[in-house]
Amino acid sequence: MVELDQIKLEVSGYKEPLAEVKASLNLEDKAKKIEELEREMESPGFWDDPDKANAKMKELKNMKDTRDLVKGLETGIDDILTLVEMGNEEEDESLIPEAREELDSFIEKFEQLRLSTLLSDEYDSSDAIVELNAGAGGTESCDWCGMLFRMYSKWADKKGLKLEVLDQLDGDEAGIKSVSFQVSGDNAYGYLKSEKGVHRLVRISPFNAQAKRQTSFVSCMVMPVIPQNNDIVIEDKDIRIDTYRSSGAGGQHINKTSSAIRITHLPTGIVVTCQNERSQFQNKDKAFEMLRSKLFERKMEEEEAKSKGIAGEIKDIAWGNQIRSYFLQPYTMVTDKRTGYKTSDALGVLDGKLDQFIVSYLKWKSTGGEEVGGDDEDI
Repeated sequence: MVELDQIKLEVSGYKEPLAEVKASLNLEDKAKKIEELEREMESPGFWDDPDKANAKMKELKNMKDTRDLVKGLETGIDDILTLVEMGNEEEDESLIPEAREELDSFIEKFEQLRLSTLLSDEYDSSDAIVELNAGAGGTESCDWCGMLFRMYSKWADKKGLKLEVLDQLDGDEAGIKSVSFQVSGDNAYGYLKSEKGVHRLVRISPFNAQAKRQTSFVSCMVMPVIPQNNDIVIEDKDIRIDTYRSSGAGGQHINKTSSAIRITHLPTGIVVTCQNERSQFQNKDKAFEMLRSKLFERKMEEEEAKSKGIAGEIKDIAWGNQIRSYFLQPYTMVTDKRTGYKTSDALGVLDGKLDQFIVSYLKWKSTGGEEVGGDDEDI
C-alpha cells in the first residue's frame, strides 16, 4: 500500500542520521563512566558532600537516559518496519494510523536526541535563573515583559520543567517591570541560554486610544545555577545584606514579616533580591545562589569580551540591539536576528512554542555563531 510504503521510506531515511548521532555520543565511553559512577555510589562516603553527590547522580541519570533513548530509537525503527511489512502482507489498512503514530513518536524522540548532542557546554545541564526587565515605554513595555514571562512559563510547562518566581515587581498599570525566576530540570540552562538578549515587540497598542502601532523592548538575562563548590568566591567584606518587607502576592504572612532579602556585591555593584520564600533564611540562600550565578555570568562575559575584543552581549534595551522581533501587526511573524530562523506562528510562539528557535540557536552556535541578521526591518 502506498501509505505504508511512504512510512517505510521515511523511517528508513533515519537509519544513517541515527548512526551518526550515536557515533557522536561516544556510548562506549559513557558505559564505562556509568559503571564508574555506580561503583562510586556504593562507597561509604559518597553522600558526605550532598551537593557533589547530587551532581554525580544527575550526571549518571543523563547518561543512562541518553543510552536508553538510543536503544529505544534503534528498536523503534525495527518495530515500524515490522508493522509496515505486516500491513502490506495482510493488506490491512487499519495498521496505517498505528504506523504513522509510531513514526511521529520516533521523529519526536530522534529530534530530542539530536538536540542533546548540541548541549555540550559545562553548565548546559544546570538549572537556569532568568531575569526579564522592561525597557523604556512605560505600561506598553511592562505588558510586553508580562507576555514574555507567560511565554517562558508555558514553554517550561510543556517541557516538564519547574518554574519558580524569585522576585517580581509589577507595573504601575499593567504587566511586569521586572521578574526573576528559576527554571529547574534537565538541560534548563542549555535550552534557555538561547534567549539571552533584547526581545522586541511590534503591535497595535491596547493602551493607545488612537490604536497606534508601538514598539516595545524587554531584556532577558539567563544564567546557570552555580554550585557552591564552584570557584566563585563571595567574601563577607564584599557584600551588604538588607532585609525588608515582602510585597505582592503571598497572603498575610508575606506582608507582615521582613523576610525579603537584598544582597549588594560592593566590588561590582551587582544587586540581587529574593522575596519568594516564606523564610528569611530561605530567601537568603536563594539570593546567594542568584549572586553566584550573576558573578559567574559576568566573569564569562568578561573573558569572552577579552578574547573577541567586544562588549557584553546585552546592551541598551532598545531598537538595534534585539536578538528577536515579534511582529503582531500588520501581520504575524517572529524572526531571530542571529540565526535567521522565522515563523508566522507568532501566537504559537507566545504560547510557548520555542523549541525550533532553541534548536536553530544551538546549531548556529555550534557552527561559529556568525550573525545572519534580517529582523531589523521596521514593517
